[in-house]
Amino acid sequence: MQDRRKIQRWQVNKKAKIKLDGAFSEAACLIKDINFKGMQVILNIKLDPDRYIKLDLILSEGVSLKVEVWVAWHKQIEGRNTYGLYFTDLMDPDRGKIYKFVYDSAPMEILKGGESELLKNAGGENMEDHRIFQRFNVSLPATLLNLDSGLELSAETTDISAKGIGLALKQEVKAHTPLEAWLHTPDTEEPFYTRGLAAWSRQDGPTGYRIGMDLERADLMGLSRILRV
Repeated sequence: MQDRRKIQRWQVNKKAKIKLDGAFSEAACLIKDINFKGMQVILNIKLDPDRYIKLDLILSEGVSLKVEVWVAWHKQIEGRNTYGLYFTDLMDPDRGKIYKFVYDSAPMEILKGGESELLKNAGGENMEDHRIFQRFNVSLPATLLNLDSGLELSAETTDISAKGIGLALKQEVKAHTPLEAWLHTPDTEEPFYTRGLAAWSRQDGPTGYRIGMDLERADLMGLSRILRV
């Protein structure tokens, strides 16, 4: 099939399940490719093209999305029902689930597209919620440099995405402070370096603080390296 879409589809070829709205049971499917706009699936059940349907998309155990899709097309390919389904209104938390599903199933599909392609798939760099990327709970020692004061601070990551880092530390860092950060991963002597702004800051208990660091640029390669730890 000639693909004229400008937005990259991630080729996953991964088994999943679909439960149609009102159905009593799930149906097995094979997701050939997917992005935040839609997916190509092989399904044993019959769907009528050019109509909207609601369904549960069960990507893995405990990970599912309630979505509405438009059945754009149907073809018999090698004797199997193959559909092009387009999401009508995908919410940001569901984008994160899809991102993690692709990363777990075919991580090289994420990396080869690059950060600009992922941002385009997700709806652009200027979305109100920059945390369109799935956040992963990762605890790593970190060193911060406050570029306003020149002070070096010790911290620990609480969660990480390709566009932001949650950090716990003992010293207060005010919102909008420019920061450089070095995350110390046990797999290598070379720390992972990044920079950005403290998007928010709050006190955490009597002696601690939490900040959310918004990175200057999405770093998919860096995220991949950290998640392999």
